[in-house]
Amino acid sequence: MDTESLRIETPRLILRPTRWEDFEAWAAFLADEEATRFLGGVQSRPLAWRTMMCMAGAWHLRRPAMFSVIEKSTGRWVGRLGPWTPDGWPGTEVGWGIVRECWGRGYATEGAAATIDWAFDNLGWTDVIHTISPLNLASQGVARKLGSRNRGPGKLPPPLENEPVDVWGQTREEWRQRARA
Repeated sequence: MDTESLRIETPRLILRPTRWEDFEAWAAFLADEEATRFLGGVQSRPLAWRTMMCMAGAWHLRRPAMFSVIEKSTGRWVGRLGPWTPDGWPGTEVGWGIVRECWGRGYATEGAAATIDWAFDNLGWTDVIHTISPLNLASQGVARKLGSRNRGPGKLPPPLENEPVDVWGQTREEWRQRARA
């Protein structure tokens, strides 16, 4: 998989692997207390650097990792979303995190739908999950729009083992059946 040319386009977004040019916006996103409330909390700039390097490294060592979300109309970085399967994770996840000033625009749903298609078609996934805090009503709404259902409580690996999450998801067959409907 050529990460330099990998690009998914939606009507309003460009999804591509993380690049160094994303760092300033990435660090600002991870410094926003409200935006990171359900993503493990605020990260200092040095920790945001490590987190971004982890995501970029995952693209090169393991493939795949979350995509950077670029707003077509402005060319700016507005979040990260996509496939995420760290060691000990409860399944093949498509997750999302969008900068607060872009909440309510449908970017998470639009990008996640394109990424789910890509994961089923290119990664051979047969199931997709979203690990969501029971308090995160906005992400639950995104999951519902994607056609996922709450499968019940889940457990994340350390250092997130004490964070309550529900595992939302659907099978590839359910996803494709919904697309045909």
